[in-house]
Order: sequence, then C-alpha cells, then structure tokens
Amino acid sequence: MKQFVYITGLCLCCLGTSAQERTTNKKILNYQQHDEKAIHFGFCVGLNVMDFSITHSYDHYRTDSLLANVTNLSMGFHIQAVSAARFTDNLELRFLPGVAFGQRDLSFFKGDRLYEKIQKLESSYIELPWILKYKSKRVNNYRAFLVGGLNPRFDLAKTYREEEGIYMDLKMNDLCYEMGGGFDFYFPYFKLSIELRGSWGLFNVLNRRSTPYPEYQNAVEKLRSSVYMISFYIE
Repeated sequence: MKQFVYITGLCLCCLGTSAQERTTNKKILNYQQHDEKAIHFGFCVGLNVMDFSITHSYDHYRTDSLLANVTNLSMGFHIQAVSAARFTDNLELRFLPGVAFGQRDLSFFKGDRLYEKIQKLESSYIELPWILKYKSKRVNNYRAFLVGGLNPRFDLAKTYREEEGIYMDLKMNDLCYEMGGGFDFYFPYFKLSIELRGSWGLFNVLNRRSTPYPEYQNAVEKLRSSVYMISFYIE
C-alpha cells in the first residue's frame, strides 16, 4: 500500500510540475466540447492485483502456531461502464458499475515451513463504485486528477471447495473505500484517461463455517480485502 501511494503521488507531482510550465506556442485544443457536457458516458478496462490485510488469531497461534500470508499476487482484470455528472469544471461524480476477476493465494506456515495446501481463493466481483473526481486546470490537451469514493462489492465466486481442498470461505458482501489519481489526455474525438487506484475493504470478509480442517480459518481473526488497479478509460 505504501508503494502504491508513493508511486501515485510521484506521478501526480511530476505532472503538476509540467503543467505549470506553459509553452508560449498556442496549441490546438482537442475535444473541447467534452468539458462542457453536464453528463457523459464511456467505458473502462484494466488490470488488478488482489491482496488481503490479515489479522491473525493469536489465541490459536499459541496452540497451533499457524501463520497466514498471501504468497502469490496474481494478475486479474476488470471492466466498467462510466456515467459521469459534471458539478464544476474541476469536479464530477462518477458511477462505475462493472465486474472484476482475480485470485489470492493464501499460504499457511508452521514455523518457516509451508503447512499443507495453499488456499487459492478466487473472486468474481460485481462492483458499484461511486467516485468523486477532482481535476486540475486543463493545460493544452492534458490534465491531472485525483479520485476517491466508496465501492459496494459483491463476490459471486464459490470460494469454499472441499473437493479441491479449499477450506477458507469469503463473505459475499463488502464495502471498500478507494483513492487514486491519474491523467486525462484529449484526442480529437475522445478522451483517454490512465488511472492508478487502490481499494481497501472496511469489513471482515472471512466466513466461518464447519469444515474438516478448521485450523485454516481458526488461524485468522480477520481478512480485509485490498485491490490495486490500473485502469484505462475511453470517454
């Protein structure tokens, strides 16, 4: 998370510095009518990496000494529709319904040795993010922006699969807060946006159930989801 925030901040600082260096040669402004629309639409495709913030059960650790960790970060993808309402030249509200797919490999260790089977937890999310987008002043054909908001998320994947040795289960519902930033680039007939955004769950998504191997879920007190995304918008 610290690396994500650092990279986002560095990119925005670089763009902000270059935005202050206005050129003396006047350039043609592409797609000017876009900034005047009260409502506009588009679509988004992107890549994501899913992770967990893990709180261990220390009572269980004293007896079974199992520790959980996400050992493999797999690349997933997401697709979203874009509906945006303009409040001012610098502020808009965005609704981004879509789907996201990914996987987390949750490993358990006893001491420094891997314990039994890696729990491969797949997620297939329906997402309904509501995002505020604050944009800098346009400079020629680009501008920087920051985003933040809330994302109700619903996981439709069947996580618990006893026949495959997957004994962890995730709850269906979650609510995440999201922050990020990026750049808008104006072309003659459309606007391309590149965005880095992080999403952090507010709820414990560990679903406790009866299982023949309870030591896996007993080792964990709380699981909170986190997702890191790079998105490409066409509007």
